Amino acid sequence: MNVFVGIDLGSTTTKAVVLDADGAILGRGITNSRSNYDIAAQVAKDEAFTNVRFTVLRNTLEESGLLGGGLDEFWGLLTAAFELEGYLGHLDRLDVHCRDELGRGHHGDLTLPLSSALANIVKRLRDEAPDLFSPGRRARSDFFRDIAGAGFVNAAGEIAKAGGPPFDRIVGLFDKSIIPVENESDGRGFAPRLSAAFSRVTSGGTGDKAALRQLLNRAMGAELQTIRLVGTGYGRARLPFPKDQIRSEILCHGLGAHLMFPNTATVLDIGGQDTKAIQVDRAGVVTNFQMNDRCAAGCGRYLGYIADEMNIGLHELGPLAMQSHRRVKINSTCTVFAGAEFRDRLAAGDAREDILAGLHRAIMLRAMALLARSGGVRNEMTFTGGVAKNPAATAALRELVRENYGDVTINIAPDSIFTGAIGAATFALRDSVAARPVQEVA
Repeated sequence: MNVFVGIDLGSTTTKAVVLDADGAILGRGITNSRSNYDIAAQVAKDEAFTNVRFTVLRNTLEESGLLGGGLDEFWGLLTAAFELEGYLGHLDRLDVHCRDELGRGHHGDLTLPLSSALANIVKRLRDEAPDLFSPGRRARSDFFRDIAGAGFVNAAGEIAKAGGPPFDRIVGLFDKSIIPVENESDGRGFAPRLSAAFSRVTSGGTGDKAALRQLLNRAMGAELQTIRLVGTGYGRARLPFPKDQIRSEILCHGLGAHLMFPNTATVLDIGGQDTKAIQVDRAGVVTNFQMNDRCAAGCGRYLGYIADEMNIGLHELGPLAMQSHRRVKINSTCTVFAGAEFRDRLAAGDAREDILAGLHRAIMLRAMALLARSGGVRNEMTFTGGVAKNPAATAALRELVRENYGDVTINIAPDSIFTGAIGAATFALRDSVAARPVQEVA
């Protein structure tokens, strides 16, 4: 099968999308890009191709009719088991790296207590994993760092309160080990991981195991030929491709938003490091745009600083802000002073959720200023980027657009974080079509 790949290397996350020759999305992949851009690009691409093989497998199962009306149930079990196997593999790698850190000899008399605490935490995380990845349950984050980190921190707090090693020393093991873990695969590879997931699902005697295994092997062995790959995003200059395979993130986000919502006229993209306000025509061609300056205020990076200050996951900020009953007015969103401002507001007696609600509105006010300079908000508007998954940010945007522009349709897709990668993959497909020799009709 010929495929076309787009990679969007953002400052916080790297996304990859794979298209077939008709432009249909076959697979998506996402990973953190906090440490090594080259590795992030490869990991996201590998995940996207894994997703493609699942698409092939699903189509093969449907065509075979082997499972009949039980296909959806089996599929839910298999995909959940596959995610579980990946999580457990990364958990094994986390344990290895934490123990490597303990073996460096920096912890003195705390080495043995920390080792015992680590063993307890890893066991607890492994025991909790099947419930986290049960069929139909959606993880609160796409990343191992967030999912395992939340459990690790909670367990560390309980151990410290019970007389174990200090909380900061236990959590320090996680902090020093997570980046190496993110830079590695789960150690199993796609085929062994899928095989293990299949064995887990069929242990109770699901259907014709031999026939299902044969279909599984066919999907794992499907040949995928990358015809062209196009990269974009904040770190696109670091992507290991020729320059003619790199496109501006403005162009990719404009086209991607148009492909997702054909009536799009205005695009707002808020990523980790920058904010883009883009105007497009009816074909998805960019007609005007504005970007924020080099300050990270008003971007996902700012929200990351606030999450770190509160010692919670980034994905928890929005839901917490939605609990606000009295929004606090924030006059500055300077990233450098984010922590100090947050502490000052707390000291003044304001509730966390009220401060966060004010912060989200302040961030979207900055975005509205960019939109105004780019040409304003036109119907329809599409909101993309990682911040589009934050419910408090989307609520603040809808409120401000309504206040300033009236009733405007605002599109937010569940997979909006992949918009730039979709645009890049489409450019790859179009480049390939344009390069083909014209066939004469007899």
